Amino acid sequence: MGNRPTIYDVAARAGVSKSLVSLVLQGSPRVRPDKRAAVLEAVAALGYSPSRLAAGLAGSQTRSIGVVIDEFENLWFAPVLEGIRAALADARYSLSVTDARLNAHLGLDSLEAFRALRVDGVILAGEASEEALTQLGVPVVVLGTRAVSVPGVPVVASDEFAGGRLAAAHLAKLGHREVLCVSAPGASAAAREAGCVAELRERGLSVRVVHAAQTSGAAAGAAVAELLEGPEARRPTAVFAVNDPMALGVMGAAARLGLSVPRDLSVLGYDDSPLAEYELISLTSISGDPRELGEAAGSELLAVLGGGDAPAETLLQPRLVQRGSTAPR
Repeated sequence: MGNRPTIYDVAARAGVSKSLVSLVLQGSPRVRPDKRAAVLEAVAALGYSPSRLAAGLAGSQTRSIGVVIDEFENLWFAPVLEGIRAALADARYSLSVTDARLNAHLGLDSLEAFRALRVDGVILAGEASEEALTQLGVPVVVLGTRAVSVPGVPVVASDEFAGGRLAAAHLAKLGHREVLCVSAPGASAAAREAGCVAELRERGLSVRVVHAAQTSGAAAGAAVAELLEGPEARRPTAVFAVNDPMALGVMGAAARLGLSVPRDLSVLGYDDSPLAEYELISLTSISGDPRELGEAAGSELLAVLGGGDAPAETLLQPRLVQRGSTAPR
C-alpha cells in the first residue's frame, strides 16, 4: 500500500493552497465554486480522508479546546467534562485535557503546552499564574473558584462560600456541636472553609479547622487521625471535608479506629462526585452541579470565540445532597 494522501497532496492536485483546502473542508462560504469543485474532485480522486486537526492547522483554527484540571484523582471533573463536551458538541470542537501538575517534574506549564498546540481557547479548571494566562493569546474561561484573577477573563463557578455555609448548617441542624472542618490548599478549599466557619460562628458553635497538606484522601486521613483517636469528650461528632476524596479519607481513618459512620461520626463532603453516590459509600455532599458548571463554561467560551461577550462572573447556587453518611447526634 502507498502512503496515505495528505492535505498537501490534495492542494497540489487541485492547484490551490493548503489553506484553501482547509476552508473547503470546513464548509467555508468564502471559496469560489470552481475552486471548491477542484478541491472536492481531488479529494475523491485521491481517496483523501481529512483529519479535522490537520485541516484546522492549515487554516486559522484548530477547532480544538484545551481544558486544564487540578488532578485526575478528583472525579468531580468527570461530570464537568461531560458538560463541556455537551456545550461544544454542535460546534464540532475537540477537547484536550491535562492535569495542571502532570508534567510539573519537567517544568512544563499546561497553558504553554496548549499555546504550542494552537488551541482556539482554554477552559481553566485548575490553578495557573496570571502571567501564563495573559501570555496565552487565546480566549480563556476560568471554571471554579481560583486564586488567579485577570481582567476580561470570565469566571464560571459555584458559590463555594455559600456551599460551606450549607454544609455547616446541615450538621448543626442535626444536633452536632463539635464540628471539624478539614480544609486544604487552594482558593476553592479556602472559600468552602470560610463559609463553614462563618456559619458555625453565627450559630455560637465552636470552630475547629485542620489543614491537610493536599486535597487527597490520604492527606485528609492523616490530618484527622490524631483528633479521631483522642478522648471521646474531645472527639468531633461530625466532619466537613472540603471535597469528596478528602471525605473518603476521613471515613477510612474512622474505620481504622473502629468508629462507625454515621453512628459515631457524621461525614460530609463537597462536589457530589460520582464516588459519593455509590451505595457502599453513600456520602452526603454539597453539589455545585458540576455538569451544569461545565456546560456554562463551554457556552461562555463559545460566545467569546464567536466575538460576543460573556459575563465577568457567573455564580451557580450549590445544594445539599443528603445520603447515609450524616445522621442526627
